[in-house]
Amino acid sequence: MHSSTRVTLPAAFEVTEIDDLALLIANMLERLIAHNDKIPLLPESLTRFHSRTAPNISVLDYLRRIIKWTKVEKSCLLLTLHYVDQICARMPLFTLSSLTCHRFIIASITVCSKGLCDSFCTNALYARVGGIPVPELNVLEREFLRAIDWRLMCTREVLQEYYINLIRTDSSGRFALESEVEDSDMDSGSSRSASPMDAQVRHRPSFSILGTRESSSVTTGDTSTLPTIEQNMAFAALQHSLKKPP
Repeated sequence: MHSSTRVTLPAAFEVTEIDDLALLIANMLERLIAHNDKIPLLPESLTRFHSRTAPNISVLDYLRRIIKWTKVEKSCLLLTLHYVDQICARMPLFTLSSLTCHRFIIASITVCSKGLCDSFCTNALYARVGGIPVPELNVLEREFLRAIDWRLMCTREVLQEYYINLIRTDSSGRFALESEVEDSDMDSGSSRSASPMDAQVRHRPSFSILGTRESSSVTTGDTSTLPTIEQNMAFAALQHSLKKPP
């Protein structure tokens, strides 16, 4: 996509437009779903998050519906990705698919908002917005908390890394990070050679597909060793390929 059509996003997730954040998260989750839907569903893999059929609403529209009616905070949207990584690490058989994604999202938003935000909605509203009965949301809420071992919090730095990673891996090519666009403009508009200090300034922590974060990234307890969503996708692909007959 031509750079002139790209949307430049601010360096900090707190000041980005919430709809742009929803687009980024939906893009990531839709790719994860498309991948995981190809993996055969085993009886032992069934959880309370599984629905009988895939909901007739896209992940993006579902996120926008939640944003519109619950006024969810940006940090809670990003924390959904952190919770995906947490649960996949603790429950290896769990996959985020078209059958689990929507229930997972509404449970995540409900738990996160109630646990970490000053203002939040009632379960009746979360259930109505999420399209499920209140008793079912109550069950999902308890199951979700057990699945993440009640570890609701993470640092701002971890959320920032998820945000940066979403922009860099967005498959639409629509978004660019403000600081990286400025670096690119400076590189293209200047004929001077880059100094070692320039390289240090431009270097930022990133995620590898089957590795861990670079040593420069922020370490926050157990979260520094948890797999990222991309790692989960790659690992699932590897497992699936090993099951194929020669």
